[in-house]
Amino acid sequence: MQYARLGHSGLIVSRLAFGAGSLGVGETLPGLRKNLGQAQADRLVARAIDAGITLFDTSDAYVGGQSELLLGHALGKKRTDIVLTSKCGLRVGTAPTEAGLSRRHILEAVEASLRRLGTDWIDVYHLHSIDPLTPLGETMRACEALIASGKIRYLAVSNWPAWMAATLLGLQKQHGCSPIVAMQLYYSLVGRDIETELVPFAQAAGLGMLVWSPLAGGFLTGKYTRADPNPAGARRSTFAQPPVDLERGYDVIDAMVEIAAARGCTPGHVAIGWLLAKPFVTSIIFGISREEQLDDNLKSADMCLTDDEVATLDALTMQPTRYPDWLLRMVPDPRTRSLLGLS
Repeated sequence: MQYARLGHSGLIVSRLAFGAGSLGVGETLPGLRKNLGQAQADRLVARAIDAGITLFDTSDAYVGGQSELLLGHALGKKRTDIVLTSKCGLRVGTAPTEAGLSRRHILEAVEASLRRLGTDWIDVYHLHSIDPLTPLGETMRACEALIASGKIRYLAVSNWPAWMAATLLGLQKQHGCSPIVAMQLYYSLVGRDIETELVPFAQAAGLGMLVWSPLAGGFLTGKYTRADPNPAGARRSTFAQPPVDLERGYDVIDAMVEIAAARGCTPGHVAIGWLLAKPFVTSIIFGISREEQLDDNLKSADMCLTDDEVATLDALTMQPTRYPDWLLRMVPDPRTRSLLGLS
């Protein structure tokens, strides 16, 4: 297992993380059903810890809170040995107050998560989505109160645009509050949107980056092909998220299959190896729908692609250059570059 420091914090976390959103029985989103009960959760968590995984990720919104309940029980006395993250902000009930990032909801959500998880503190607490109805200052002060009380140790954001995360970070520094330490974002070979704004911001701010859906909802496992775009029983047949440009995606699959064949591994291992090669990626969160998937994912822990393999996959999945990026590539100008000996 590889390990990394989480942003500018002192936390050391495993570069593969256990995504507990898979734990529970029932529908967590329309078309997305989970079927892992407590006995399976106990086995999976124990095996993950034995393999060196120290980062476990969940949310109060996963499978109606079951994810936190099952994870907390499965961790048991091992809770003190791991880094536990959870989230709030998504709707968890029908009342108007049971969603968002108001002071009231955040304080209530943390208490409920602590009860379900059976712990006194959450190591990294993510604001699961933006809340355009609540002032950032209110959200910031509520989270600072929780950090001061010890109920959460570090704050992070999930699925936030760069400008809003930067605004929150600026407010925190202005008011002497504990700054966010990480961002949790979707990133994969067929979903590289974050490279335009979010990655440069995270690097400049010293934030860790936790990646969700590294296999693009299973697309990058290689089971989806031009010849068989909807294999029986596959998740994307009923829940095609994250979105994928299928024609480009199939080209990527072809290249991954070739690399995997030469290495004697699976296309999914290649996809995770590509993410591990990105220095700005702190940890990769993988979900599990069947127990055997855990062992398969763990085989990626020490995956190290060659520079040529990474370059091949980079070229196939390059994002179109958008404004102002194409203009900023002209800076510094050729004369300045020549004076400084820059390429």
